[in-house]
Amino acid sequence: MSDEERPEGAAPAETGSEPAPLPSGRGLGALVAGFLVPGLGHVFLGRVGRGVAFLVLILTSAGIGLSLEGNLYRMTPGQPLTYLATLGSMGMGLPYFILRWGTGYQGSVTAVGYEYGTAFLLTAGLMNLLLLLDVWDIARGRKS
Repeated sequence: MSDEERPEGAAPAETGSEPAPLPSGRGLGALVAGFLVPGLGHVFLGRVGRGVAFLVLILTSAGIGLSLEGNLYRMTPGQPLTYLATLGSMGMGLPYFILRWGTGYQGSVTAVGYEYGTAFLLTAGLMNLLLLLDVWDIARGRKS
């Protein structure tokens, strides 16, 4: 519609195409997939390059944390901050649960890089939680 044909006070038509939201079931499926395997939610939504890049980023962060023998948080009674840190670390999804219960990973408080390793492991989980917000925005059509 040209400017002359538009009624007075009407906003001009959008020239860019707004991404259509996906059905909510598919968006929830992408969220679950992205939680279980970092980056899989993006792959599920057709953003393969992003998904692979995010998978590599998170696994690299976790790998550095493991090589520095950092702490993979677990809940400690009487220490309320460990509950938050554990939830943040669990954000890694399956890698956290495989490390915690599959391999029995503990970390070593006497290791030289213990604190840095702990930061890398926690960051890997928190990054994946942020990526889940990105997956949700893409699935809802708020982001392309």
